[in-house]
Amino acid sequence: DTIIRWKRMSGYNALWVPGMDHAGIATQVVVEKKLMRERELTRHDVGREEFVNEVWKWKNQHGGTILTQLRRLGASLDWSRECFTMDEPRSKAVTEGFVRLYKEGLIYRDIRLVNWDCVLRTAVSDVEVEHIDIKEKTLLNVPGYDKPVEFGLLTSFAYPLEGGLGEVVVATTRVETMLGDTAIAIHPDDARYKHLHGKFAVHPFNGRKIPIICDGILVDPNFGTGCVKITPAHDPNDCEVGKRHDLEFINILTDDGKINTNGGSDFTGMPRFAAREAVLEALNKKGLYRGAQNNEMRLGLCQRTGDVIEPMIKPQWYVNCSVIGKEALDVAINDENKKLEFVPKQYTAEWRRWLENIRDWCISRQLWWGHRIPAWYAALEEDERKEVGAYNDHWVVARTEEEARKEAADKFSGKKFELTQDQDVLDTWFSSGLFPLSVLGWPDETEDFKAFYPTSVLETGHDILFFWVARMVMMGMKLGGDVPFSKVYFHPMIRDAHGRKMSKSLGNVIDPLEVINGVTLDALHKRLEEGNLDPKELVVAKEGQVKDFPNGISECGADALRFALVSYTAQSDKINLDILRVVGYRQWCNKLWNAVRFAMMRLGDDYSPPLTLSPETMPFSCQWILSVLNKAIAKTVESLNAFEFSDAANTVYAWWQYQFCDVYIEAIKPYFAGDNPIFI
Repeated sequence: DTIIRWKRMSGYNALWVPGMDHAGIATQVVVEKKLMRERELTRHDVGREEFVNEVWKWKNQHGGTILTQLRRLGASLDWSRECFTMDEPRSKAVTEGFVRLYKEGLIYRDIRLVNWDCVLRTAVSDVEVEHIDIKEKTLLNVPGYDKPVEFGLLTSFAYPLEGGLGEVVVATTRVETMLGDTAIAIHPDDARYKHLHGKFAVHPFNGRKIPIICDGILVDPNFGTGCVKITPAHDPNDCEVGKRHDLEFINILTDDGKINTNGGSDFTGMPRFAAREAVLEALNKKGLYRGAQNNEMRLGLCQRTGDVIEPMIKPQWYVNCSVIGKEALDVAINDENKKLEFVPKQYTAEWRRWLENIRDWCISRQLWWGHRIPAWYAALEEDERKEVGAYNDHWVVARTEEEARKEAADKFSGKKFELTQDQDVLDTWFSSGLFPLSVLGWPDETEDFKAFYPTSVLETGHDILFFWVARMVMMGMKLGGDVPFSKVYFHPMIRDAHGRKMSKSLGNVIDPLEVINGVTLDALHKRLEEGNLDPKELVVAKEGQVKDFPNGISECGADALRFALVSYTAQSDKINLDILRVVGYRQWCNKLWNAVRFAMMRLGDDYSPPLTLSPETMPFSCQWILSVLNKAIAKTVESLNAFEFSDAANTVYAWWQYQFCDVYIEAIKPYFAGDNPIFI
């Protein structure tokens, strides 16, 4: 808001558009919890149509909260252009963007290993997975399990060899995945196992013949026993081995993380970590268990749910990022073609790190809230396999079902077919990535688009540099013909006074309206009670509020909060927000009010400023205050140009507080008190 007001006051044609995304995963989770809490129903109980209606109801009731906060903060957006990623114009842009990228060969469908969240029952992207390091045997709470689950253990067990040749011992941190093993890999040069080349092991639970394969890429003969179990459908490295050796890919998990029928009747229906214990017990009974030891490992957790990520083989839609990623990198680091600048500059290195290692972007989500993927599957009457998606070349991508039907008729000329739209929705970041284009009317050639694209400045948080900024740059350059903005300013992330990330479960989330209006401790508690916290989290959150806000939060007003946030921006990449500092600025705002009131009482209601000034005819005190004012103006403008907002705020504060109020007003008071102005 500081940027846009300053540019508008400086005579620029300034536009700041208020927009909201639909937050696909987060919103669906909130509404699912609400359904369960209020009606004890899952989304599958109510069905897709009714569930989506419930989400729209929730959105209409709560979705405007952020915009309301912005209004109360005095943000000078063009409210007549307010938009939402799921509204009609933005949805049209999303469909158009998908179709164009598909036609250019940048969007494709493939069956690959994905990061699967069993709570959400959807794939999540690599950047939505947080990794934790585990040094040794560790118990962790996992959503959906009553007791903690063991991690950090390497379990060894034996596979009996076919024909009575003995056994081979393998080790794994996820013993339940052995239900989907389809090979055992050895190094081709390992003399210990030369006699096993071309032989088979036998799966102890289902009798499946498991080939012993030679793979010099994966297997280190000096690590462990030199034998590696291969589960192509549930491990990234094993997946590559499976492709190299044309192995069977056996998925053993349902979408909600239970063992499916491929896992065998003894384990079918068990949650995966309960199956882990059952498999260990069954191996023990068969005399095949060979012990366990501590093992350092990295564990992937979903940012949204905290669920342990499960690698799963799934058909998904992808954006090929190799070329567009390199283009997005070049415009930020290539001095000859530099079109994009980051403030602070340190984020250029992070931009390089992300984009030099970019992988294709999985854009499909197995959710119900979001933009349905504009792809239809044509099931031909002559097809042997009837399930949707069985043949990858049967998909058609189009803007409407009518257009898809026409395209399918051309593609499968003379053949009978039935069309079914893909059930999946697009990753929220796909529609958000199009935002600089769609808010200005793209794909139509609107006057707004001609006037304002590319835009000047993006102001955002560094935590979504890749999630959002990189996607906007890649899609803006590809579909809009240019970078969507020339500068990106990364504001610091707001933490609580102790430096902790704001979290509902800690009770340290601060609503700006509560700072503006003030709030009692009881009202803070009530807000928590109306949320989605479970009873244990609620107790912890309330204790946190009592500790941080024993007397609630004082009424500070919007000006004090705005000024505090802007003055805080010098604090590296985090703001440890202390409400007492905001209270201090409220008191300063009162001083400003009194100073202006003092002036207006003496200038009168009909006062209008002169168009020209003659400082040489003025008293020394007036010459001095104008001189230091001009210095303050120059310093403020210089700071704003350099995106040094804290310096600008401090300069303004210092002039008002220490020069205007403390010195000048005190110096001129005698003039108004007496009849003779000569002493000034």
